[in-house]
Amino acid sequence: MADRVRPILVVGSVALDAVHTPSESASEILGGAASYFCLSAAMFAPIRLVAVVGEDFPPEHRQLLESRLIDLTGLQVRPGKTFRWTARYTGVRLETRETLDTQLNVFADFHPTLPPAYRDSKVVFLANIQPELQLEVLEQVPDAEFITCDTMKLWLDTARPGLERLFRRVDCVLMNDEEAVQFSGERFLPSAARAIMSYGPRAVIIKRGENGSLLFTPDRVFLAPAHPLETVRDPTGAGDAFAGGLMGAIARSGDGQEVLRRGMLYGSVLGSLAVEDFSVRRIVKADLHEIEGRLSTLVDMISLNGSRAH
Repeated sequence: MADRVRPILVVGSVALDAVHTPSESASEILGGAASYFCLSAAMFAPIRLVAVVGEDFPPEHRQLLESRLIDLTGLQVRPGKTFRWTARYTGVRLETRETLDTQLNVFADFHPTLPPAYRDSKVVFLANIQPELQLEVLEQVPDAEFITCDTMKLWLDTARPGLERLFRRVDCVLMNDEEAVQFSGERFLPSAARAIMSYGPRAVIIKRGENGSLLFTPDRVFLAPAHPLETVRDPTGAGDAFAGGLMGAIARSGDGQEVLRRGMLYGSVLGSLAVEDFSVRRIVKADLHEIEGRLSTLVDMISLNGSRAH
């Protein structure tokens, strides 16, 4: 199987975060959608990262990425400061998030320019950045075989035409349930997914937090449960870690229905790890043995006979 593993191209944000909860805080920690994605997907496949940071980006963060054999040829270092984001979580399960400060810094003028060696990428993840930038990436990967994009409410509000053009060119769309309802104008998720698929994607995955995720294809629906959580210290990046698990499975095994389903379970596992500590700390402490153990728990949860498949 190893000789069939395809590298994953990811384009997105690398940031320095400050996160506050009622009981603890952490600052200057590695954040950004691409960071969570890379360190999750690197469990399964080689990663090609395209992003931008400032001259103040801490060497230890770069070393962490390099230690996971993430190719940083496409990581631009620009004069100025790295993208910074500050947030506070409240609520019994830290379910309410308030963004306190966003400083785009060098990310404000970011345009993804792919190194020549990246342009043959077959598996592509467009993390949550402006749709026009995601479209710029697609012009540089003519041989891509499976493209997944993520988005967020801001782009639904401010860049819908770009999103519509993007959805016509990707294979899989990731959204949360509120975004799917807003984009489609449909109240119920099956109708919302059908409306999104009408643009052309062959799969729509709707993330529902602690309620798991739903995969919609033209003729099938699959529910992947969330891994049961015993602790949540920092919910940041759970969706990006989910995407890393999903795309890692696709890079390793193809993009058939069964692979997509198993990929969603891997995504649930990586998402569960992400929230157990600040930043990417818990993800990088995990190994494949622990990941497969949690996967086994999820398979058991959805098995009718209770037998664990490996």
